[in-house]
Amino acid sequence: MLPWKHALRALSVLLLTAAATLAPTASAQAVPTQAAASSRGWNDFSCKPSTAHPRPVVLVHGTFGNSVDNWLVLAPYLVNRGYCVFSLDYGQLPNVPFFHGLGPIAASAEQLDVFVDKVLAATGAPEADLVGHSQGGMMPRHYLKFLGGAEKVNALVGIAPDNHGTTLLGLTRLLPYFPGVEDLISAHTPGLADQVAGSPFLTRLNEGGDTVPGVTYTVIATKYDEVVTPYRSQFLSGDRVTNVLIQDKCALDLSEHVAIGTVDRVTFHEVANALDPARATPTTCASVIG
Repeated sequence: MLPWKHALRALSVLLLTAAATLAPTASAQAVPTQAAASSRGWNDFSCKPSTAHPRPVVLVHGTFGNSVDNWLVLAPYLVNRGYCVFSLDYGQLPNVPFFHGLGPIAASAEQLDVFVDKVLAATGAPEADLVGHSQGGMMPRHYLKFLGGAEKVNALVGIAPDNHGTTLLGLTRLLPYFPGVEDLISAHTPGLADQVAGSPFLTRLNEGGDTVPGVTYTVIATKYDEVVTPYRSQFLSGDRVTNVLIQDKCALDLSEHVAIGTVDRVTFHEVANALDPARATPTTCASVIG
């Protein structure tokens, strides 16, 4: 890439991030615990869904994320729009604080199952909507397909989800040339091994089709994703599926894998549209201040 293109990309990211930071709903500072998240209006188990937004929203963090840090912008964004919003920690490894999503993904889906039941019991809602980033956009599909989640979930919105795994720009194809490395990853961070394209977990997940009946799916991807590659592998096939490339909504949006799920208000506007399609409004570059 030419130097001026590097500069243009950096400037665009800076402008979009600055707009997100200065916007009223994106002023949250880092907080260390779920209790602090509750003080901001999410993970408030006394929240009752409104007529306008009758389903609670469960946010599912990505690999190396947690229930707070992944959602410092999106959770308040949705709370300020009248949603009851909740987030969980999953995939914890012993003696590894803060950085989660590293355990076996099938076991993480069981944690999601328990958490959704807790949210539905507290809110009295019959169904929830799920919004996940990266692994958090893919892992719920196991819950929907194998753990009965389809009966409790109306919609799944995946932001940069690794629905068909990742090659990490081709690096995973080098694993066979380094004996023992693949076994080491599987033994110590099974959540990472499960996300490699072609893994047994993903093979089983995608057998027989990407979706299950009764659930609406939205995938929001960026062509600048450097983690889930190729980026089009994120898209799903099937009924009730909407695949969105965020650059089709805003050509200036240069968010990569992390930014699209943590600070990109263009993406968050599209999330809001997916959660409430009856009140959807066009997503454009101006959505950063909406």
